Amino acid sequence: MRIGIIAHLRHPIAEPFAGGLEMHTHLLARALRERGHAVTVFASSHSESRLGLEAICTETALAAVGTTEATNVAFFKEHHAYLSLMNGLRHRDFDVIHNNSLHYLPVTLADSLPMPMVTTLHTPPFCWLESGVRLCSARNHAFVAVSQSVAALWEHVAKADEIILNGIDLNDFAFRRHADETGYLVWYGRIVPEKGLHFAIDAARRIGLPLRIAGPILDQDYFRTRIAPQLGLDAVHVGHLAHSDLAGLVGGARAFLCTPMWDEPYGLVVAEALACGVPVAAFARGAIPEILDPSCGVLAMPDDVASLAAAGRAALTLDRRDCRKRAEHICDARRMVDGYEALYRRRIAMGRANALPASPAVLAEAAVGAPLDNSIHA
Repeated sequence: MRIGIIAHLRHPIAEPFAGGLEMHTHLLARALRERGHAVTVFASSHSESRLGLEAICTETALAAVGTTEATNVAFFKEHHAYLSLMNGLRHRDFDVIHNNSLHYLPVTLADSLPMPMVTTLHTPPFCWLESGVRLCSARNHAFVAVSQSVAALWEHVAKADEIILNGIDLNDFAFRRHADETGYLVWYGRIVPEKGLHFAIDAARRIGLPLRIAGPILDQDYFRTRIAPQLGLDAVHVGHLAHSDLAGLVGGARAFLCTPMWDEPYGLVVAEALACGVPVAAFARGAIPEILDPSCGVLAMPDDVASLAAAGRAALTLDRRDCRKRAEHICDARRMVDGYEALYRRRIAMGRANALPASPAVLAEAAVGAPLDNSIHA
């Protein structure tokens, strides 16, 4: 298939990833190319060229400029990049377009394209994207939610056609039978208020184990006022690590503390920790209860340090082999890519069926690639 993937433009689709959305786009594009598909990724400059990059915008994150006017510049850069892209795609020969962005324009203009489009809903509704989804009138368009939780949050706006859980490359997060002898807990992710790092620092001290922290500092005020004063020998920020280094850090931990202060749409960090064999103690929010079960994780009351500390102590007793088994069962990227491949084929066949008189051959093609495992599809 000739597949065009529209990426989020705020950060490059390259390591070290700014967040889960960038990692998801990179993994999907790479896996599809490895399966023999012709993939083009429409992303910002400095994204990885080996993905089939067609850069449509410089990075719209203007970290060095903190003014309101700069925010407007970033908005217009992004707006015009997507508008130009959608106009141009009308004259391209892709079989299917996968909209993996969080922008309103691609989904709003889906009906202008001659080929089908798939839009993945990665977040709860927010005003700009919700307005675009409400205006989407394309006949051959499918919405995919990355979890049951996300599907439920979008239900009042648009019903998800399918639920395809996100996945990770299990080879990138190798199983570690034993934790590092030094004995530590880990927290990693974007360092922003909604990720709740301050809860993890407090809980780790109650548990009595040091905490190692990894991730980009994307909110300087939050880091300066809430995090930096709490750092010390028992709470160390090791920086924003490359994928291989991050896997080593996570795999050596005795447990992972996951502290979202919002309804986490999926939780790639949870899947990664489980793949390494690391038990998880997490606030019970969003899709995290869909990933964890009692064999691999312990849920805590949201925003409750005492509950998180208790969950962390309980997680220390779980079998690391069971954590890996759980990851293999529901978090394998191969299952995710299988789901998207099948959906692409059905949408392509649907487009052909709408363009031609129905025939047994067309109807048979529409069934090609239908998912066999209903546990990850709506």
